Amino acid sequence: MSALTLPVARDLADWRRLRPRHGTLGFVPTMGALHAGHLSLVRRALDENDACVVSIFVNPTQFDDPGDLAAYPKTFDDDCAMLAELGTPLVLAPTADVLYADGYNVRVSEHADAAELEGRHRPGHFDGMLTVVLKLLNIAGAHRAYFGEKDFQQLRLVRTMVEALFHPTRIVGCPTVREHDGLAMSSRNRYLSPDERRAARALPASLAAAQREIDAGTTDADLIAAAARRVLDEARGVEPDYAAVVDPDTFSPLTRLDRPAVLCVAARVGPTRLLDNVVLIPT
Repeated sequence: MSALTLPVARDLADWRRLRPRHGTLGFVPTMGALHAGHLSLVRRALDENDACVVSIFVNPTQFDDPGDLAAYPKTFDDDCAMLAELGTPLVLAPTADVLYADGYNVRVSEHADAAELEGRHRPGHFDGMLTVVLKLLNIAGAHRAYFGEKDFQQLRLVRTMVEALFHPTRIVGCPTVREHDGLAMSSRNRYLSPDERRAARALPASLAAAQREIDAGTTDADLIAAAARRVLDEARGVEPDYAAVVDPDTFSPLTRLDRPAVLCVAARVGPTRLLDNVVLIPT
């Protein structure tokens, strides 16, 4: 199937007409600008279901910076070509008028875990993300939906929402896919200049520094986070937002690494904001 013949559902009528009707359905929601990380989700969805549908929608309500929304890469034809090559039978690409016919008057809010980390730095972001994910899950009616673990807080909040609202779709988390030098794959990586791309290696290096602290026997969460933060602080062209060792369920800061935790880091490299994380296991 070529990208030109890959069916695209632009509205609910298209979706009802084109939706796969037999067997299990996997669903991969994306904002496009697909890379190998996205494609790993699609492959897993195809492996674990009878069919897989991918959505492509750049969601305006989860951007706190209009400039960031305007600059977000839009590569729809290339995305469809990659999906057709994998054997995806259908792309769900609704317009904003379809998804936000109510003018975003009705929205989903989570008032505890969403207030930490990204929620603190990007007010309103998670309301927009959760709202559009719920809309897409409701439209897709899939058995399973696949999300990357790179956006760890996002994944946890989607699971919280699905459980709280008794949604039948099972949420599947998939490992972060990395570049050869360890940088987590992200659509935003294509914003980086060559110098910024080299500077961005500080993010995976900060995770490695924290792991070295743990390997040396450190259990003080502040010291572990400080080791990661130091790498970010010392990297030229990198402006850290946070490096925090948190509970993987509540995102509350931990004082001691006496159970599995997550180190979450965020930083700007030039104008581009990047995220990364690693699960920390006490020795």
